[in-house]
Amino acid sequence: MKPPLFVRPLCPEERLALERGLASRSAFTMRRCQALLKSAKGYTPRRIQEMTGISDQSVRNAIHAFHQEGLAALQEKKPSPPQGSKVLPDAALEPLKELIHQRPRQFGFDTSLWTLAKVAKVAADQGMTTRLVSDETIREAMKRLKVGWKRAKRWITSPDPEYARKKGQEIG
Repeated sequence: MKPPLFVRPLCPEERLALERGLASRSAFTMRRCQALLKSAKGYTPRRIQEMTGISDQSVRNAIHAFHQEGLAALQEKKPSPPQGSKVLPDAALEPLKELIHQRPRQFGFDTSLWTLAKVAKVAADQGMTTRLVSDETIREAMKRLKVGWKRAKRWITSPDPEYARKKGQEIG
């Protein structure tokens, strides 16, 4: 069984900073200060949990962070966004833009309107993507291309002389 974890002995400046932190507006800072001061008094993480309601794992995290970072551990760190690679790289964007300016019927579809799923399928078939990607990936790529993706409505015209009236676009 592991021995209980305690914070290292505090120097006077650290103790003063922790006591000031008890009045912090940040709940994160206040709770960390509570946990560290109680640990400095000799309370175990389990006992601190019972006294304050802070989970014993959070107390351990605070102690480990304090040992590594010192007083900087009292400030909450904002999580950084994931830095993974894009499923659809920038190099595939231009061919994708060219693709959507072609007719879906050229690729064996029985409709003349593109859907995100159809674009994804053709992009995978044409080798623009390594695998079939989701609709959301295609939508995000369209956004990066600054291409609006809305259903065609008023800009479609027809040779039918009654088209405007039928679509409620009566002129004059």
